[in-house]
Amino acid sequence: MTHPVLSRRRAGILLHPTSLPASASEAGREQLGTLGPEAYRFVDFLQAAKIGVWQVLPLGPTLDDLSPYMSTSVHAGNPNLISLDLLREWGWLDDKSLPDHAVRQTRLDTAYEGFTVRASEHDRQELRDFCERHRAWLDDYATYEAMRHDFQRAPWFQWPQALRDRDSQALAEVSERLQPGIEQVRFEQFVFFRQWLALKRYANARDIDLFGDIPIFVSHDSAEVWAHREYFDLDDNGQPMTIAGVPPDYFSDTGQRWGNPHYCWDRMAEDGYLWWIKRMRTALELFDLVRIDHFRGFEAYWSIRSDAETAIDGHWVPGPGNALFKALQAAFPYLPVVAEDLGVITPEVEALRECWDFPGMKILQFAFDGGPDNPYLPHNHRKNAVVYTGTHDNDTTPGWVQQLSDDSKHYICDYLGCNAASLPWGLIRATMASTARLAVVPLQDFLGLGSEARMNVPGEPEGNWRWRFSWDQVPVDLNRRVEHLVRLYGRAPKG
Repeated sequence: MTHPVLSRRRAGILLHPTSLPASASEAGREQLGTLGPEAYRFVDFLQAAKIGVWQVLPLGPTLDDLSPYMSTSVHAGNPNLISLDLLREWGWLDDKSLPDHAVRQTRLDTAYEGFTVRASEHDRQELRDFCERHRAWLDDYATYEAMRHDFQRAPWFQWPQALRDRDSQALAEVSERLQPGIEQVRFEQFVFFRQWLALKRYANARDIDLFGDIPIFVSHDSAEVWAHREYFDLDDNGQPMTIAGVPPDYFSDTGQRWGNPHYCWDRMAEDGYLWWIKRMRTALELFDLVRIDHFRGFEAYWSIRSDAETAIDGHWVPGPGNALFKALQAAFPYLPVVAEDLGVITPEVEALRECWDFPGMKILQFAFDGGPDNPYLPHNHRKNAVVYTGTHDNDTTPGWVQQLSDDSKHYICDYLGCNAASLPWGLIRATMASTARLAVVPLQDFLGLGSEARMNVPGEPEGNWRWRFSWDQVPVDLNRRVEHLVRLYGRAPKG
């Protein structure tokens, strides 16, 4: 049975909230976008363009490289997304006495101080309710973050042994000493969830669903690995025995060595995949539709020795397969999952996806190699799928076109029935025309931006995840132009 969110034709835009512009009051202060006024303005733009789905990347707190796929928690939200503007509106943040160069964390600290003094009893009860409802992960995460700050951001596996190994007495002592920091983290998570869920309600009221992303693997330096070492392939010192990645592929001749520890799937099966059930519960609170990144890893995953320099010498190991999804389906009868089924896809991976009727992904930038049987070509698409011009890992479509050979451009133009000058929009039009029920286009493609606006280059450790747009880049008639395509190809909201 088709998932309700894909029961009709719809159109989406891919834009991570960090790529939103700064508000007028935060111009020059914020390095990344937030959940404040500009997020609501973007929803208004989506509504005007008749776009029904806003797709984002994972929302968790990031490490120094800013990658949302290497988060310190699978449940927590990124405090860098918290809107200071909204905290001021709520009356909790009065930072007029702070210097303009005061860092974001100082302003969040000030907001918590303001909350303790000025919050209403209703707000205080809301915080207490949030902490109780999310206690299963929030207590460990808040303690982990407070200790990580205390140890100058050192990862948990470099902490003193008693804390690394979660000795109960040592944890009790440090929790008492760091209690103010722990409460600060709880407050920040409360604020993040409050702001995100308010934005979600605003979007949902305008017939716009939020489409989230779950990375299959977890960062080694994360609260979940520290708190639940039994679920991960680690040695006695907390170091990975094997790590995740992929073999040589479209993006890299040596494969990709991601560095995440692998799961101990047999151990997870012993308690009915409870860890994954809890993770999915949080995701379904935040999103209407969830993409599971690297879906093929559930059928078989690429296992690399932790001391290997590249991913070339890894090997395939069977994953949990149907057993995991049986447990998730039992917990969530409505499981609105999209499978990121890119990479080395075997008949077994396809069978796993089809068994659960999960929509797969079709990327048009991958469509024009290999002849008419290429599964990414529009004439080979299926209805239960999500089609993209490209994803956050691809170059922008104008940047991709710029690097094509003349022969490739001629073939693509011949297929699409357009000329080279209109090729980026020709690919957008083909995306909208696809039989796939959901068509998603990165905002960069609608804006006609080149490689300078690329979000991520897989395998490149520096310079990713920092792109932001400005409203000056948005043509005044873009919403009408997008709306025309959405209506033309039957993807507009009903009614």
